[in-house]
Amino acid sequence: MRPLTEEETRVMFEKIAKYIGENLQLLVDQPDGTYCFHLHNDRVYYVSEKIMKLAANISGDKLVSLGSCFGKVTKTHKFWLHVTALDYLAPYANSKTLWVLSKW
Repeated sequence: MRPLTEEETRVMFEKIAKYIGENLQLLVDQPDGTYCFHLHNDRVYYVSEKIMKLAANISGDKLVSLGSCFGKVTKTHKFWLHVTALDYLAPYANSKTLWVLSKW
């Protein structure tokens, strides 16, 4: 598991900003701690920094996943948002469409 590169972070934040706009900062700085995005097997995971520090002792080849999968970075450097991210994005959504999809 590794942190996202600058290019991967930019592409992912551009995609998420389409749905939640300026509320992107609220997604990272939660009241219960700071959250971060990490890449593992081309998947982007949203995980608490506290949990991330605890998981540092596990080797990457034995780690299946950590946190919630937000999406996938393709080989052409595009970001595909997964349905598992809807519950995290819905409270900060600009329109109710995303909120309705996550509750459906």
